[in-house]
Amino acid sequence: MEFTRFLDCLATDHDRLRDVVETDPDAPVPTCPGWTVADLTRHVGEVYLHKAAAMRDGAEPEPWPPEEFADEAPTKLLDRGYAALRAEFAARAPEDPAGTWYGPDQSVGFWIRRMAQETVVHRIDAELATGRPVDAVPDDLAVDGVDELLKVFAAYSVAEWGDYFTEILDGSPGRTFLVRAGDHAAWRVRTGPGEFTVTDGAGDGTADATLSGPPESVLRSLWNRAGADGDRGVTVEGDLGALAELRSCIVVATQ
Repeated sequence: MEFTRFLDCLATDHDRLRDVVETDPDAPVPTCPGWTVADLTRHVGEVYLHKAAAMRDGAEPEPWPPEEFADEAPTKLLDRGYAALRAEFAARAPEDPAGTWYGPDQSVGFWIRRMAQETVVHRIDAELATGRPVDAVPDDLAVDGVDELLKVFAAYSVAEWGDYFTEILDGSPGRTFLVRAGDHAAWRVRTGPGEFTVTDGAGDGTADATLSGPPESVLRSLWNRAGADGDRGVTVEGDLGALAELRSCIVVATQ
């Protein structure tokens, strides 16, 4: 996706999120246990301000969040965070340096992509919590979101912070997974002790488990954002135990 497209998606999903969160701030968020919509709103505002500071200062700020944020209303924090984030994006080119947690990409472009994906997932959270209809996720954004989740979150986390995955992967016999987002894209994932590798395309040969469906459905399924209706449109084939291994890795990588 072009960075201009990410920014357009970010704006659309932020505006939808901002509209939804005011309808029922006290509603529990089923996809974020223990949070209310107000907590979700505060979280997104703090994330925006954190990334704005990372771009401004060249490194992610620690500790975070500042204590004074607790005295700020959630929607005010969200508004201030979004304004700061967009100001930093407007002042910089995607290729400009920025501090990130992802070693291979220390650029503003990383945060443009990440914030577009962060916002669409939390927009879905807010819609599910308030009972509002879930707006469609465009195919290109959903495909990119699956790609980011598998490669940037899961594969990188296993490679860099393998100790967190020992309990999941050390007993793995070595498995292959096929994730397919309709006719748009496919990924082949290989797991094993200390291993989580992702290659583009369906590849050759069989897979222990296959998860397939429209891009939005696959994205929401892998992010555990399917909602009360379950993984509508998603087809799972093969070894369900193997699929549980894949999902467990994703859960740890996204905590």
